[in-house]
Amino acid sequence: MSGQCKTLNVAGRSFACKTVAYAHGDKGRVNFAVAVDDPDDESHVVSFSGANGRRADDNSYELPIDRMLLNSKDRPKVDGLPVPAEQPSTGTCRQTGNFAARKVTDVTCSATDREGRRYELLFVSDGTPVSVRRIRQSAPSIQDPFKLESRRCSGPEIGK
Repeated sequence: MSGQCKTLNVAGRSFACKTVAYAHGDKGRVNFAVAVDDPDDESHVVSFSGANGRRADDNSYELPIDRMLLNSKDRPKVDGLPVPAEQPSTGTCRQTGNFAARKVTDVTCSATDREGRRYELLFVSDGTPVSVRRIRQSAPSIQDPFKLESRRCSGPEIGK
């Protein structure tokens, strides 16, 4: 989504943001991911995450937040990508505008984690239509050599 973060507070610190993205996983989990404009950390991403969002009408969507996903350059990596820390949280995100028509007006989120840290977002669109990308997970392109070995060693030939 193209626009500006009017407010981005992460556990008591204010930041600007680079962009906000809405992501819907195949198991129903939804994230409003915010790429944080942090001069000390190019990998700083904060995601408001939840499930069972509801659309009251064509122009409003509400997502109950049950965890915050916090990513930074200091997080452990898997396949070269940092794995976010999950903070159980409670809160809500609200998106106004018609997402199906690619017209999002704003996104507001507010959540508090179990330690009492608050996370707040007010993102306002600049009116540019939302860019939609469909990403599907595919089978790995590299064969696992351990699985190949186990297939070669199984069956009635073992011990001959």
